[in-house]
Amino acid sequence: MSTIRKAYMEISNGIRGLRFHRDNATSSSNDNSNNNSSSNSTNSNGAVSSVAAATGPLKSGTTMASEEGCKASGSLATVRTSKSVVHSEESAVAHAMSRLFPNKYSQSSPSSSPSSSPKTDSSKNHDPKTSSNLPGSSLTPPCSSSQTSTTKSSAPAHQSSSFLSSSSSTSSSASKLTVNGDVQICQNGRPSPNLSAARRVSKENVFTQTKLVGSPKAGIASRIRKLNLSMTGQKWAAKPETISELMNDDSFIRKFFLYFTPNERRILCIVCRKWQTILYDSVYWTGATPVIDFKHWTGDPGKRKLCFDHFQQRGFDQVCFLSAVDRDLSDFVSSTPGARRSLRAVCIRCSNITDSALENLLRKAPGISRLELSNCNEVTGSGLWACLNPKIQSLTITDCIHIADDTVGAIAQLLPHLHELNLQAYHVTDNGLALFDSKLNSSIRILRLTSCWEVTNHGVVNIIHSLPNVTVLSLSGCSKVTDDGMEIIAENMKRLKSLDISWCSRITDASLEYVACDLGSLDELILDRCTHVTDIGIGYISTMTSLTRLFIRWCVQVGDFGLHHIFSMRNLRVLSIAGCRRLTSNGLYGLRHLQRLHELEVTNCPGANSAVCRYLKDNMPNTLILE
Repeated sequence: MSTIRKAYMEISNGIRGLRFHRDNATSSSNDNSNNNSSSNSTNSNGAVSSVAAATGPLKSGTTMASEEGCKASGSLATVRTSKSVVHSEESAVAHAMSRLFPNKYSQSSPSSSPSSSPKTDSSKNHDPKTSSNLPGSSLTPPCSSSQTSTTKSSAPAHQSSSFLSSSSSTSSSASKLTVNGDVQICQNGRPSPNLSAARRVSKENVFTQTKLVGSPKAGIASRIRKLNLSMTGQKWAAKPETISELMNDDSFIRKFFLYFTPNERRILCIVCRKWQTILYDSVYWTGATPVIDFKHWTGDPGKRKLCFDHFQQRGFDQVCFLSAVDRDLSDFVSSTPGARRSLRAVCIRCSNITDSALENLLRKAPGISRLELSNCNEVTGSGLWACLNPKIQSLTITDCIHIADDTVGAIAQLLPHLHELNLQAYHVTDNGLALFDSKLNSSIRILRLTSCWEVTNHGVVNIIHSLPNVTVLSLSGCSKVTDDGMEIIAENMKRLKSLDISWCSRITDASLEYVACDLGSLDELILDRCTHVTDIGIGYISTMTSLTRLFIRWCVQVGDFGLHHIFSMRNLRVLSIAGCRRLTSNGLYGLRHLQRLHELEVTNCPGANSAVCRYLKDNMPNTLILE
C-alpha cells in the first residue's frame, strides 16, 4: 500500500463520517461463498425469496426495496457481512479523493453497460443492518420500512419471485462505483484511468487541500502532525497555551512590541536578554531620535563604549548630541563605523564644538541631509563654508552668536538642494537675504526667520524676488516689518499656505485686510502677540474660507465682537485664543457653533471658568479643549 493511501487510512480513523468501502462484486461473492452457509427466506405461504448480489452499496440502515415501492433495475446495491469486510484499495482511494476534492473529481465519465448477469445465489445471508452506501450513490427511490424485505419476510410468494427476477436481471460482472455523480468502472479488479490519475496526486496537495470534517478522536492531531512531518518535512509548531509561553513566543512578541512607543521600548529592553535581542531590531526605532548626553560620561569610558555599541545594533538613522566637545564627536565617529554611514539627521545642542569637529563629522557621515545647530557658539560662518554638504535638504541654525550675513551667503551658494531653512540670527540683515538667487535657490519651500531684528521691508522685497516658490513663511520676531511689507507679501506670494507674523509689533488691522483679500489659499495664520490687532482685523480674516488653523494668542484688543466673527468660520479645525483678556463668558459660550473644531485652547482667559469649560465639553464632544 502506497504512502498516500496510508495517509488516507490514518485520517479516516480519526474523523467521523469518513469510511472506506470495498466495492468488488466478484471477490466479495467468492469470499462469502467460502465462509458463509446458505440460507433461504420463507414467507407464510411457503414461498422462498432469495436475495441477489448487487453491484453498489446502500446507506446504513437502508434495506432492500420491495416490489411495490422500488424497482431493482438501475439500482446499485451491495450485500456484505459483518465478519468478512474487505476494503478495496482502488474504490477507497477514489471515494476519499471524491470526498476531499469534490470539485476536482466530480466530472462524470461515461459508464459502460453490464456485459453479463451473474447467477443469483440464494445461499447468501442478507443482513440489512450491515448495508451501507457511499455519499452521492445513484439508488432507486427510497422505500418505507414496512415495505422492505428481511430474512424473516412475510411478503407473498409472487412478490418475492418478482423481486428476485428483477434483481438478477440487473446484475453485472463489472462493478460500478458512483461518487458525487461520477460513475467509475472497475473491471476485473482493475481501476479505471480516472482512479490511476487520482493516485498520482502529489503529497503536498494531499495536506494543503485536505479539510478535516467532524470531531477527531483523542490523539489524532499528534498522529497527523507526525505523518505530515514524515511525508512533507513540514513541522507543525505547537501553539503557546500559557501566558509564560506566550510571552516567550518570538512571533507573538515581535508583533506585541509594535504597540509601544520608543520610550516604552527603551524600558522593555532591560527585562531580559531575549526581549533585548528582539527589540534591538531597527524596525522598532524608525523615526526615533536618541539623545546622547556627554556631560555624564566624562569619567566612564566603559559606559560610553556600551552606548555606542547599542546605537549601532538598533540601527538609528538620526541622533542628537548634548554638551558635546570635539573629543566626543571624534569618539562617536571612530566607534560607530557602520552607523555613521546610515546617519541621515544630526542635531547638536548646547555644545562647545569647533569648526574642525563639525567638519570631521560631516565628512565621515556623507549621508546627512538634515542638520541642526542650536546654541553652538564656537561655530563660525567660515566653518560652515568649509563643511556644509551639498546633500543637505534641511538646515536649522538657532542661537549661534557668530552667525551673520556671510553664513547666509554660504547657505545660498553651497546648498542647491535646500528645501527648508530655519534661521534665528540676531545679526542677519537685509543684505544677507539679498545673497539668495532665484535660480540657485529655487528649491526652498520653507523659510523661517525668527528674531531677525535687523530685517526690514527691504529684506522682505529681497525674499520675494529671490525665493518665489516659498509656501511656508515665518517672520516671527522681525519687529521692523510693517504693514507695507505685508502688502508686498500678499500681492506677490500667492502660493503661501502658512504665514507667521507673531511678535511683529508694527502689524495692524490693515495687514490683515491685505492678507484676507489676496491670500485666498492660506491654510494657517499665526498672529500671536500682535498687540495692535483688533476686532476689525478679526472681521477681515473671518472671510477666509480656506483657513483651518488660526492662532491669536495674547491679542489683548480682541473681544467678544471679534470672536462672533470667528463663529462663521465653519472650516476651522484648530483655534487658539489663549491670553485674550477681553473675552467674557457670554462670548465663549458661542464657541459651540464651531462643531468641526478638533482643538481649542482657552488657557489664561479670565472668562473661561469651570462652568464655561464644562459647557463646551458637553456641547463639543469631538473637540480637545485645553483649559
